[in-house]
Amino acid sequence: MPHKITLTGSATGPLREYDRYVAFDMREKGSPSAPKGLKKSTFISYTVFVAKKAFNKTGLTKKSIMHEKILIQGEPTLDIPIDECPGEVGVICFQITVLPNKNDKEKNESDVKKEPKQEASASSQEQKNKESIKQEEQVPVSQPAATEQKKEAETVQPEAKETPVQEKKAESEPKTLPNQPKGTQDLVSFDDIIVPEVFLNTRPNPEKTQKVIDFVKRTGRLDEPLTIEKGSNVLKDGYRRYVVAKTVKMDKVPVTYEYQK
Repeated sequence: MPHKITLTGSATGPLREYDRYVAFDMREKGSPSAPKGLKKSTFISYTVFVAKKAFNKTGLTKKSIMHEKILIQGEPTLDIPIDECPGEVGVICFQITVLPNKNDKEKNESDVKKEPKQEASASSQEQKNKESIKQEEQVPVSQPAATEQKKEAETVQPEAKETPVQEKKAESEPKTLPNQPKGTQDLVSFDDIIVPEVFLNTRPNPEKTQKVIDFVKRTGRLDEPLTIEKGSNVLKDGYRRYVVAKTVKMDKVPVTYEYQK
C-alpha cells in the first residue's frame, strides 16, 4: 500500500505549468529534537505535482502561492525526471487546501466574540429606549404645556431648496415664528430694509401710529409683520410699522415676503 504524506507550508519556488498539471517546490524541517545518540533531521525539499483542475479550484495564483499557507495530502514518488522534480522527494497531490492566515483567524475569532456583546448591547439599549418612552408617556402634561409643544412642533419645518413652487406655497401658507406676529416668515435687520420714495413722502396717521407704539411697548413685538420683496428687501407694505420700529429702535423686524412676478 503506497505511503501517505502530508505537507504544510508555502511554495519556495515559482509555479511551473505543464500540459495537465502544475508543479511547485516546498520544504519542511523535521522534529527539532531527536532521540539521544541520533542526528537531528534537516530540511527536506519536495516537488508537488497538482492537477490543473484541482489547483484552479483553490483560487491560488503564481504570486499568491508564495505567500499563502497550504496543506498538501498525497503520495511520494521517485519516478519523475529530475528536470521536472528538482526536490529530493516528488509528491503526487490528491488534495490541496489553502489554510487560513493566522491574523485572519484571530480577527474572525475576535469578531465572533464581539458579535454577542454587540447584540447584548443593542438589546440593552433598545430596552432602555422602550423604558424611556414608557416613562415619557406616563408623565402627565398640563394643557398649556401641551398646547405650547404643539405650536412649536407646527412651527418647525424642514429645510429645503428654494424653488418657485415651494416659494409660492410658502407665500400662501406663511409660517409663524415664536413670539412674533401671525404670518411672520423671517426676522430681518431693520437697517437692511429699503424704503421706496413713495413711502417716504407720506406721513402715517399719528393716532394709529401711537396705538402700534403702545402695543410694542406692552408686548415687545409688532402687531403685524412688514411686507418686503424677496431678495431686494424693498418695503412693499407696512410703512407705519416701519416708522414704529424706527421710533422704538428695533434691531430686527418681522417680515413676510412678496416674490417677484
